[in-house]
Order: sequence, then C-alpha cells, then structure tokens
Amino acid sequence: MKFGVPKEVFEGEARVALTPESAKQLQKLGYDCAIEAGAGAAAGFSDKAYAEAGVEVIEGAKALWDACDIVAKVRQPDETEMGYLREGQTLISFFNPGGNAEGMEKANETGANVIAMEMVPRISRAQKMDALSSMANIAGYRAVIEAGNNFGRFFTGQVTAAGKVPPAKVLIVGAGVAGLAAIGTSTSLGAITYAFDVRPEVAEQVESMGAEFVYLDFKEEQQDGAATGGYASVSSPEFREAQLAKFRELAPEMDIVITTALIPNREAPELWTEDMVAAMKTGSVIVDLAAEKGGNCKLTVKDEKIVTENGVTIIGYTDFPSRMATQASTLYATNIRHMMSDLTPEKDGKLVHNMEDDVIRGATVTYDHAITFPPPPPKVAAIAAKPKEKVKELTPEEKRAAEVAAFKKQTRNQVTLIAVGAILLLGVGLVAPASFMQHFIVFVLSVFIGFQVIWNVSHSLHTPLMAVTNAISSIIILGALMQIGSGSWLVILLAALSVFMAGINIFGGFLVTRRMLAMFQKS
Repeated sequence: MKFGVPKEVFEGEARVALTPESAKQLQKLGYDCAIEAGAGAAAGFSDKAYAEAGVEVIEGAKALWDACDIVAKVRQPDETEMGYLREGQTLISFFNPGGNAEGMEKANETGANVIAMEMVPRISRAQKMDALSSMANIAGYRAVIEAGNNFGRFFTGQVTAAGKVPPAKVLIVGAGVAGLAAIGTSTSLGAITYAFDVRPEVAEQVESMGAEFVYLDFKEEQQDGAATGGYASVSSPEFREAQLAKFRELAPEMDIVITTALIPNREAPELWTEDMVAAMKTGSVIVDLAAEKGGNCKLTVKDEKIVTENGVTIIGYTDFPSRMATQASTLYATNIRHMMSDLTPEKDGKLVHNMEDDVIRGATVTYDHAITFPPPPPKVAAIAAKPKEKVKELTPEEKRAAEVAAFKKQTRNQVTLIAVGAILLLGVGLVAPASFMQHFIVFVLSVFIGFQVIWNVSHSLHTPLMAVTNAISSIIILGALMQIGSGSWLVILLAALSVFMAGINIFGGFLVTRRMLAMFQKS
C-alpha cells in the first residue's frame, strides 16, 4: 500500500506529516511513501532529501490523493481535500470531530476511514502516538520564548557593575503538558516561576520542576485528572470566584503570564479578566495559549499581538508549534509512524484497522460507512489517585497517655529480660565450675558493652554489613582487652593481635562507609 502526505493548505502552516527519517521507518513496515512536491520545504525538508530517502515526489495535491491508499496530514482537511477522499481510503490527521460534524458526514458518505490524532486515548500504551501532547509540549516551550522576545528584561536576576536586575516573575495558569513545558523553560531561564492548576495531583510535579504552586484557601474536592482523560474538570462557581480573587492578588506582581487552560470541545474559560490586565505593570506580557478557543484572557485577539493602554503586551498566536516547524514536524511524523506501526501488526505493508484495539478504536471517527465518534471509554482506563487519608492529630493529653503507655511497656520488657537473664546466670552458676564462670561473665559483659557501642553509632553508618561485623568485632576487642592482663605471654600476644585486627575492621569499615556516603552528596 502507498502512504502519502500532501502539502498543508492552511494559511501559514509550516509543518509536514512526513520527514525523511520517518519515511525510512514506514518503508521498514512495508509501505511505499510519497509526498507532494514542496510539502516539507517550510519545515526545512527539501524534495531532494525525501527522494534520497526513497520517497516518491508527486506534483499536485490531487495526483497525490489519487495515488495513495493512506493519506496523513497535520491540519483538518478543507472542503477541497475532503472532495479528494474515496472509498476505502484512510485519512490520518487532526480532524476536530467534536466541531466538524459536516466533515464526518462527508467522509462517511464516501466510505473513507478517518483517524483523528487528537482522539488518541491518553493511556500509557498510546503515549508514543499522543500528537496533542507533542504539539502542546512545543507550544509551552515556544510561549516562554515569545514572552521573552517581548519582555524588556532578563529572565534571571543579575548583579552587575551597572546595577542590580531583579529576576522576572512568571505565572503559568494550567499545568498540563503545555504548562509543564512552560514551567521547565521558565525555571531553566532563571525566572521565579509560579504555577496554578485546579487539579490537586499536579502540585508535586510543579514543585519538583522548581516552580512554586499557587494554592487556594478554598475547600473543594477536585476530580483527579486521570479520571477525565488528563484534563481538568469544570469547577464550581464558588471555586472560580476564589480562583479569580487569587489571580487579582497576583496580577500586580507578575511580569509574564502564560495561560494554557482548555477543556476539550468547550470554549476556553475566562481566567484573566480586564481588571487583572489593568493591574499589571507596564511592559508585562501575557501569552494566551487558549486563543484558538476564545482565550483565557478577556482581551486576547486570535492570531494577533496587541498592546493595551497600560503597556501590557497580549499575544494570541495559535500557531506556536508551526513556529518551530522542523521540531514539530519531526515529533508529529514520529507520532504518525507509531500509529502506522500499530495499524500494521505484520509489518507487511498492509493496513489492519482493528476496531477491538483501544487506541485505534478511540482515534477512529469514521469507519466502513459508519460514524464511530464519540468512542467508548477505553477498556484499560487511567487510574485516578486515591485521596490521601488525613492522619488524626492527637491532643496533648492523648500524646502524654501514649508516651506513658510506651514507657511502661518498655520498662516491663527490660525488667523481664533482666529477670530471665539473672535466673539463667544463677542456674549456670549452680552447676558450672568457677573457672568457667569467670570466662562466661567476661563474654556476657563483652556482648553487652559491644551492643551498646554499636547501638550509639550514627544511623547513616548502619549498613547491614557494617552493623553485623562491627558488633562481632566489638565483642572480640572487649574480650581481648579483658585477657591482656593475663600472666601467659601467649594469651597476651593473641589478645593484642585480636585487638589489632578487629580495630582495622571497625575503623576501616567506617572510613569505607563514609566514602560511599560521600558519593551521594552534592558537596
């Protein structure tokens, strides 16, 4: 079968769904590859590079659609491209099935099979095909770069001979894939980064990346993102008011605000209001990654950059991935290649549209003259994190009672052990000769003192090996010291050798352990 990629017709779109490298991988799956002449030029891939990779270069979009059994695109196909579809042909692209009922009807009428890349379910096995995350990652990174390009200062703080430069303060609203990418980029550039998200489980992710999570003083159980396909759920009006109040408090302090909040098939929630923009400092920058769905900022203009009366720059571009076309095309082409790998289980160049497969079924919106959108939930769903059980705090009286009970229990155990030990020693003393008892008492004291010595060693030096060998060595040393005063030169010599060798074992062991621990210390 032939796999083909046409040139994108959407104005300003520079990405392409096939790279020379991904073409080689598709050829290993048994497919012949074709591309429309000039399709990869804007992304930095020449027709010559494709030809050298064994890809057939075809002049004209219609000729390519007619020649190929499988067509892959980036953007949603327009009316003309939908007219090229034919019976049994497979289209793989972003398709916007939730807002493209007409396109689904058209594909259904022609008998074409459509796989929408944004519908790939967010389960572990499908991460390699998750084109939404690939593009969101680039958008988050590029948003910080665009903000820096329009911001008049450094991100990082500096102290120079010419004066002190404070670090920029950046607020990321929404900590999904794009938000986390923006957080990573912002912190790496040295800015003081804050992040907010309605999903409680992302706080640790944010803090692990060096940003400060913005908490609300509001008690509302938010649904775990894993239970909603990785997206935030709709919040209550009370939560929204608390959220806006927090943003109003932060607005005068922030230099850069990047908003990423989107819920699929909904208009973007308004999170940064006009009065918040008015409260920001002159020269501040807002980058609205939700501009395509109306924007999180009240004043955002889609696909434009505007400057407000108080000097705040608001960027509403919707083509951030396309502004990094080479990188975006490489990642998207890899997502497509992985999808084709799942569609070609035998690697024989024959497409097998297995509707029993969770990933293929979830991404398919039309198949065999039937509209299959929306898909059923995947059989293997992401598991939402269980809420942490709050540990009951004890009152001072309860703490005191617990300490007294623990002390009494410990005392009973110690008294019992001493009593049993005394009875055993008495029993041995009644039957054993006096010479044996002298050595036996030395042994018991050595064991006791050796145990006490090891018990007081720093816990960081208590490796399993060291704990045992040092206990034995301490017993040997104490026993030898008790015998050094003997009148026999042979006993004195053996006792001295015992002290020497056991001492090497103990002190050498501590030195080696300290060296091992130092390997895991930054200093």
